[in-house]
Parts: sequence; structure tokens; C-alpha cells
Amino acid sequence: MQGKKFGWYMFVLILGAVVGSVLGDAFGVMLPPGILKTMLLKSASFGLPTTAFNLKVLTVTFGFNISINIMGVVGIFLIAYILSRIEGK
Repeated sequence: MQGKKFGWYMFVLILGAVVGSVLGDAFGVMLPPGILKTMLLKSASFGLPTTAFNLKVLTVTFGFNISINIMGVVGIFLIAYILSRIEGK
């Protein structure tokens, strides 16, 4: 049961971040230059740099980067609210 709950939270987190980031980019393109546009398009990035291991026969690459903006956070809360309302019915 615990694994199902963790998977659900990860699904909500990823879906919300994607939806919010797409909405933020769409709104940012439509807005005139200014502080609101800058705020919507600015994002914070963090992660691990890409590292490659060349084993002559096989090359393995590890690494990830997460980039999230204000609308990504809003999207996470929005999707969490919508899915909790759907799940409650």
C-alpha cells in the first residue's frame, strides 16, 4: 500500500510540474515584456552532472537535471487539487 501511495505522489508531482511549466511558457510567450513575463519564464535548475562510463563494449551515462519555474509549482498544487477531487468521488 505504501508503494502505491508513493507512486501516486510522484505522478502528481511530475504531471503538475509539466502542466504548470507548459502553461507558464505559453503565458510567457503571450505577455508583453515586463516583470511578469520574466517571472513566468525564469526557472531554477538543479541536479547531477552527466557522467559517462566507457567500458569499450558498453557506454553507460548517468545524470539528471530538474528545472522548475513558478507556474510549475502552481501546476503541482492545481493537479493535486483536481486529482484529489476526482479521487474523492
